[in-house]
Amino acid sequence: MGTHFLDRLFAPQSIAVFGASKRFDSVGGRVFDNLRKAGFSGPIYAINPKYQRLYHQPCYPSITAIGKPVDLAVIATPASTVPEIIHACGEHGVRAAIIISADFSEGDGRGGALKKAVLEAVRQYQMRILGPNCLGLIRPVAGINATFSKNTAQPGQLALVSQSGALCTAILDWAAAHDVGFSAIVSLGDAADINFGDTLDYLAQDSQTRSILLYVEGVRDARSFMSGLRIAARMKPVVVIKAGRHIEGSRAAVTHTGAMVGADDVFNAALQRAGVVRAMTIEQLFAAAQLLATQYRVSGNRLAIVTNGGGLGVMATDRAIDLGVTIASLSEDTLAQLNRSLPAQWSHANPIDLLGDASPERYKAAVDACLVDRDVDGVLVMLSAQAMTDTVACAQAVIDAQQVNAKPVLACWMGEQQVEAANKLFSQHHLPCFPNPESSVEAFAYLASYYHNQQLLMQVPGPLVTRSEPDVDGARLIIESVLAKKRTVLTITESKALLHAFAIPVTQSIECHSANDALVAAESMDFPVAMKINSPDISHKSDVGGVRLNIGNAHAIRSTYHELLEEVHNKYPDAKIEGVTVEQMYTPTHGRELLVGVIRDPVFGPAITFGAGGIQVEVIRDRAVALPPLNTFLAEQMISQTHVAHLLGAFRNMPAVKMDTLVQVLRRVSEMVCELPEIKALDINPLIADENGVMALDARIVVGHRAPSLERYGHMAIHPYPNHLVSLWQLADGTNIKIRPIRPEDASIEQSFVRHLSPQSKYFRFMQGLNELTQQMLVRFTQLDYNRELALIAVLERPDEETELGVARYVMNPDGKSCEFALVVADKWQHKGIGSHLMTALIEAARQRGIKVMDGEILATNHNMLKLVGKLGFSIHTSPDDPGIEVTSKVL
Repeated sequence: MGTHFLDRLFAPQSIAVFGASKRFDSVGGRVFDNLRKAGFSGPIYAINPKYQRLYHQPCYPSITAIGKPVDLAVIATPASTVPEIIHACGEHGVRAAIIISADFSEGDGRGGALKKAVLEAVRQYQMRILGPNCLGLIRPVAGINATFSKNTAQPGQLALVSQSGALCTAILDWAAAHDVGFSAIVSLGDAADINFGDTLDYLAQDSQTRSILLYVEGVRDARSFMSGLRIAARMKPVVVIKAGRHIEGSRAAVTHTGAMVGADDVFNAALQRAGVVRAMTIEQLFAAAQLLATQYRVSGNRLAIVTNGGGLGVMATDRAIDLGVTIASLSEDTLAQLNRSLPAQWSHANPIDLLGDASPERYKAAVDACLVDRDVDGVLVMLSAQAMTDTVACAQAVIDAQQVNAKPVLACWMGEQQVEAANKLFSQHHLPCFPNPESSVEAFAYLASYYHNQQLLMQVPGPLVTRSEPDVDGARLIIESVLAKKRTVLTITESKALLHAFAIPVTQSIECHSANDALVAAESMDFPVAMKINSPDISHKSDVGGVRLNIGNAHAIRSTYHELLEEVHNKYPDAKIEGVTVEQMYTPTHGRELLVGVIRDPVFGPAITFGAGGIQVEVIRDRAVALPPLNTFLAEQMISQTHVAHLLGAFRNMPAVKMDTLVQVLRRVSEMVCELPEIKALDINPLIADENGVMALDARIVVGHRAPSLERYGHMAIHPYPNHLVSLWQLADGTNIKIRPIRPEDASIEQSFVRHLSPQSKYFRFMQGLNELTQQMLVRFTQLDYNRELALIAVLERPDEETELGVARYVMNPDGKSCEFALVVADKWQHKGIGSHLMTALIEAARQRGIKVMDGEILATNHNMLKLVGKLGFSIHTSPDDPGIEVTSKVL
């Protein structure tokens, strides 16, 4: 990998330890001893004014006394001394530090002041710090063990990033016993500076790391966390385990959605959109990571089970159903093939029971048949050793069958001594083997979950549905008028007006403040009608007797009005009652009651939920949760995750609902939360769906003031595809060009574009010889996180294809205020103004993002590029490190 802003942390050339000591019971003493014994090839300087020498080497009173460059400082001194040490390190040119010291708690006024002083010094000297209050860092390949742990790590290809130092030490102990190695172990501690996002950005590009493990206790910066997670997950498997999944106690909620959806639901939805896999135990964490680090991949979740014991098949099936794994339905061809190969008494279904006397030939025949079945995504093969069983020969038969097919085969040979040789054979051939049916099925579920979540990761929906523009301005005026009256809960008519502004079908509602008003409203629509209590203090009207349905004539309107007010007042005497709403009854014969809702998670921002609706929604608790923005694929995935999805198709005398209209509602709600950050909570319940479409019968929306400094889409954890940056432009010769942000599906045109650049253009762009982009580069260039990087491409559109003509991109620096840019235009399209137009659009996009400075490095021989940036107002000077490179900069 190239230069990264965390290189000084992970790959330092020299290290200084503040608080080094001879005492093994001290943190500084343990850290210094661990570093000495880890095999670090560079100098390790001890700093402690109490000693002149430590372990036959000089011990310095301060960092200035060293007189030589230091890349990394490891600080294990009292918290009160740390701000001064950081200043001294900054003056010495140190750019990375690990602060192991504790006592920086925000709850303690003194600790909070110390942390503030440290961060001010860090910003002053442009340093990056890990910690404080952390275990430290282990980087086996570099010979670094900058921790106070009694354990060390073997070299390997798994990276562990943890918020808990105690968990790191426990995992190190577990890993040593299970022969598991690491490329890096990072303890974040309080994460005052370096956080998950920064670390993931580094590990995503680290050639030593094949899989990444995260232990998460909480997330402070959702946008940074999601950005880093999505970047890493595009490059290599990421497995997450989170503590604190269950929150004790209950909370009052003004919407059904708020009562149903907890923080862990939203966290899980965030992980799915990030393309990562979630584990629930430490053992599962490593099992998933090691399996995903192999070449095994699936394209679905349909599992075939082959076994010589019916009980094993039942246990595996039970666990599969628990995890949402589909037991594959075998095709007619597969069943016929199995009938020819197996005894007549076999199970004739999946699980495939080969019977207790199963021979190696039966195993091979069954696995062969399953692997060629298009309706099977993977095979689990299990064996329970019987008196007549040749466990090794059966294992070899499975291995032989697996080697001619790319579908994953997992093994579960039950037992200990009788299957030991077979398990060794599986290990030699890198065929995953597990000790019991449950862990075997869990392993396949990780593969299926990874496939599913990677599909979600690839989705880059824009904030708006392209079919028709919503009336965003009108909706915002409604919200502003509510907030101006110091209200936060919209009335039902206001809520429905907001939905209507986003083209969501709603029934008509009329607010009535007297019995006569109700009568007039009812007469203005067809009977029967419904009447509902109108009170800002009552969230769930049915719970207090505040709903009357199927009122069939005018005579009943007045009496019903008074009955409603009296009953609600008796049950809820302190509620402010403003009257009723009158609505026309909507009772389709084949309607299904659904719920669509929004909550505002304190960490991840708005989250959308879908599930069964009606008055029993909080009891049924059928819901799927997703982070916006949504597109058709994501909306359909949401729907499919619920139990009510099974009722949406045709069954008995019920026709299937008009699914595309339901998908459109989810996408429209996604639009609302993208464009209206004032929305804090929303319920559409019930949303009636039938064969003709959908209709929102009731809605409740809660709003609040947006943060004045909030940038566009800053309230969301995932930045939408920036549709507002798409533009059309015409060359002088009349050729129409589209300028737009790059998308993941542009990988093929990006590869073709680079492949057809001249050698000189490639060298000017990449500053090295390059034939074509590697797969890793292609992923990095096309699968962007629009929060901190952007690539604008110029494309020529033809009926069947697009051709990329040029690309300009920037990547934000860690300071969040500056960025680096790059530009290249196809050779035969140069000198037509494309480069200038791309750069002008890129500069404006960076300015809108809040970036203050745009920098770039250009080869001194690239005269055309230097001329272009000069015209655009960039300053140009020769690099002090390399006279062949010109450094350019522009204040935006």
